[in-house]
Amino acid sequence: MNDYARVEKVIRHLDGHHRSQPSLAELAAASGLSASHFHRLFHRWAGATPKDFIQCLTVEHAKQRLRDSASVLDAALDAGLSGPGRLHDLLVTLEAATPGEIKSGGSGMTVEWGAAETPFGICTLGWNARGICHLAFHDDDVSAPPSELTNAWPNAKLQRDDAAAAREAALIFEPAVRGARPLRAFVRGTPFQLKVWRALLRIPAGHVASYGKLATAIGAPGATRAVGTACGANPVGYLIPCHRVIRETGIVRGYRWGHARKQALLAREGVGLRM
Repeated sequence: MNDYARVEKVIRHLDGHHRSQPSLAELAAASGLSASHFHRLFHRWAGATPKDFIQCLTVEHAKQRLRDSASVLDAALDAGLSGPGRLHDLLVTLEAATPGEIKSGGSGMTVEWGAAETPFGICTLGWNARGICHLAFHDDDVSAPPSELTNAWPNAKLQRDDAAAAREAALIFEPAVRGARPLRAFVRGTPFQLKVWRALLRIPAGHVASYGKLATAIGAPGATRAVGTACGANPVGYLIPCHRVIRETGIVRGYRWGHARKQALLAREGVGLRM
């Protein structure tokens, strides 16, 4: 079991026991480790103590983050920039597939793909000369091209290269090399989806927006449900940070790769903002 899988077990345990403020010993037991081993593992993974991390998982904290993010997001979304945290975040540009590329299903296109370990579990990555066209998280080992990739580009030639995928993943997730070069996302989507995804790229790490706020920001205040659907159709997880959109109530749900993973992503970013 990797570090993320142990942390995910703890997050699931907290879902049912957060009101009791579980002790370090109880959290360690939920992860199957001794208290000292769990504390070391957790600090290495999150960069914070379990106590600080748990604080970032509460509904009350999520609501406060929505309030604190409001002015930052207004400036970021209005200016087309991503606000104060951007220098410490990934530099990602989004390139849309042409109607012809979409219609052909990637005919004549070669897409490299592979699986790699990340702080949030195994991911698969797909990319070509235009940019990264696929990033998804998995709970098990991957033996075949993921369905999200083959469905999006059914006629493309797929070539597996796990070593190259590990290098790409490092640029996205590893602090030592993260953001060493700008990254491009190459996506297929409707004009509305592209508008939502471009807005998501402007939300700085450590900040969150509500679905309603995002709908208003793109000039479609009545389209909250459609914004949620567009977030769910995001083909490039994490790079296009749909995990930074939450409900007005502060409830963190609605993530295609599991709500525990969404909680982990947000809490880890929240801890980083506080450090």
